[in-house]
Amino acid sequence: MHRMTYPENIQDMIDDFQFLDDWEDRYMHVIDMGKSLPPLPDEDRTEFNKVKGCASQVWLVTKRDAETLNFAGDSDAHIVKGLVAIVLQIYSGRTREDIKQLDANDILDKLGLSEHLSAQRANGLAAMIARIQSEAT
Repeated sequence: MHRMTYPENIQDMIDDFQFLDDWEDRYMHVIDMGKSLPPLPDEDRTEFNKVKGCASQVWLVTKRDAETLNFAGDSDAHIVKGLVAIVLQIYSGRTREDIKQLDANDILDKLGLSEHLSAQRANGLAAMIARIQSEAT
């Protein structure tokens, strides 16, 4: 079976989640990841930065430099804020090419989250990923 090799910070995140035995522990870990996000300044909480397709309010800000795209984000819901933190860990600080090549769905499967997310949260997560992918084009 083909095993994808991920950047170290993503592999560390996968390892952390695989260490957690049950869904409740993973759920709490997602919430803790959200709590560790730096606060998003009020001036970034704009309609333009809002991710469409999320039931909760989610803001995603893109900052570009010559090589990489960096993302900041926030949500008004604890679990969704944790999902924002996961998406930022996957994509932030990477080149456009790296972003295009990363398979977020595979990573989410390895985290053991895909099968436990409600349809609304899964759609919101897909909307965040699509937004980042479009920023990389």
